[in-house]
Order: sequence, then structure tokens, then C-alpha cells
Amino acid sequence: MNEPIEAALAANAARIETALEALLPNGEGYEAGLHEAMRYACLGGGKRVRPFLVMETSGLFGVDEACALRVACAIELVHCYSLVHDDLPAMDDDDMRRGRLTVHKAFDEATAILAGDALLTRAFEVLSQPLTHGDAGVRADLVLALALASGAEGMCGGQMMDLAAEGERLDIGAITRLQRLKTGAIIGFAAQSGAILGKAPAHMRHTLVAFAHDLGLAFQIADDLIDVEGNAAAAGKATGKDEARGKATFVSILGVDRARAQAQLLADQAARHLDLFDAKADRLRALTRWAVRRQS
Repeated sequence: MNEPIEAALAANAARIETALEALLPNGEGYEAGLHEAMRYACLGGGKRVRPFLVMETSGLFGVDEACALRVACAIELVHCYSLVHDDLPAMDDDDMRRGRLTVHKAFDEATAILAGDALLTRAFEVLSQPLTHGDAGVRADLVLALALASGAEGMCGGQMMDLAAEGERLDIGAITRLQRLKTGAIIGFAAQSGAILGKAPAHMRHTLVAFAHDLGLAFQIADDLIDVEGNAAAAGKATGKDEARGKATFVSILGVDRARAQAQLLADQAARHLDLFDAKADRLRALTRWAVRRQS
């Protein structure tokens, strides 16, 4: 448990990379370009924070690692799909992601749209297969929870709110709700998935949801700070875009110093939610500290 969080994240990312490689084989014929774009979107980069949450929370309940790994990959497939679509000209219109060309720049817009669609549906295919869990009820719970987190009441709803908010003066309550949907809902699924897999009591699942809520907001405020203070080389993507687009963010409303203090407060609060799990949650506590000090 004394392993530095950066090393733990890197080791987990390597495992996820290997598993995703197996879940995203090369295609043949006319579909080959689609498969190539799907692999390009998912492989070769990313901190894999959401899969890390799946693996760590699964460990709290003694879940079989092979089962947890499949859920971790499913959530990363959804996350990568969302990045592909977010980067499109109709959305955030970004040219760089993870230090290389975005999918629509490396391929074309139509292929990027299809790649995102295929990654999303592949995620639910993985969750629904018996290899993910022997209990069909558990698999159904996972599918339902991820669907809620990624759909109109979660990530997609938050993205719609984000698009509608350009140039508007949102207050801190509206920004918090936006980010709770756009970023926090998927992080919430990642954190509670271990409890679902482990058939944990409801109060433990609710504790992990509360942990994820605070962690997700702290993570987003750190992202907003990186957009203001970071550089594109370190971040692996363009910075300063929120201000250029007139987007209200935690930083634009609170200012840099207050935003940083709020991120730390939320990270500390997230860590306290883990008291129930004692030393078994030490890596999750380390993650909360890392979330607010990272540079990318």
C-alpha cells in the first residue's frame, strides 16, 4: 500500500491497455477502417483513472480481478467514445487529444462518429457477457447503472448543458450540476461498480457514490485550473479554450486561489468518506490527493 499513486496508476493503465487490446481486435474488409479508428481512440494513452476506480473498489469486496477488469474496460470504452465525440467540430472542435491528433483529424468526421458509436455499444456488449459476472442480475445492474450514468440523465445531458451554456453567465450551482452530470456521473459509476460486482450492502454502495461525487468535482476543478494555468505540451491538449469560448467554469466564477482551495476541500472530504474501509482504501485516498495536484 506504500506504492506511490503514480506507479499504481501506471501499472493499472498497462493492464487496461493489454485488456483493451484483446477486446478491440483488428477488423477485415470494409470495416477495417472502423476497427482501426476504435483502436486509435482507446489504445496508447490515457491515465485510466476510471478503470483504476473500478479495480480499487472491486478490491474492497474481494471481487475476482478478471471480472473487475472487464468492467474497467467497459467504462474506458465509454470514456473514449465520449472523448471522440467531444472533440468533433460540432462539439468542442479539438485537434489534439493525449498529445496526438484527435480521431476525426487522424481519420475523418464520419469515421470518428461511427467509432464512437461502436465503442459505446461494445461497452454494453462486454458488460452483458457471462464472463463479466456469473450472476445475470449483477450484469443487469451494471448495464443499468452505466446506461444511467452515460445517457441523457448523466454524461450526455451534461454535455448538452455545456454546449447550451457557452456565452452564458452560469452561477456556481449550475456549474456544479453541469459537471456532476458531464464528468461526475461516469466517475460515480466507476466507484460503485466494485460494490455492484461484490453484491455489497446498500450503505457501502452509497458511501462510494458520495466519495465519487466529491472526487469528481475536485477532479473537474483541477481540469479547469489546468486549462487556465497549464500548457498544451504537458496537458496533451489545447489549453485556454474555456475562456476563449466564454465558458463559465469553477475558475472563472471563484478565481484561481478559491478554486484551488475548493478542490482541496472536496478531495479531503472525498477521502473521509472512505473511513468505513480502513487501510484497504489507502490507494483511493492517495488518488484524491493526486487528483488536485496533477498537471495533465
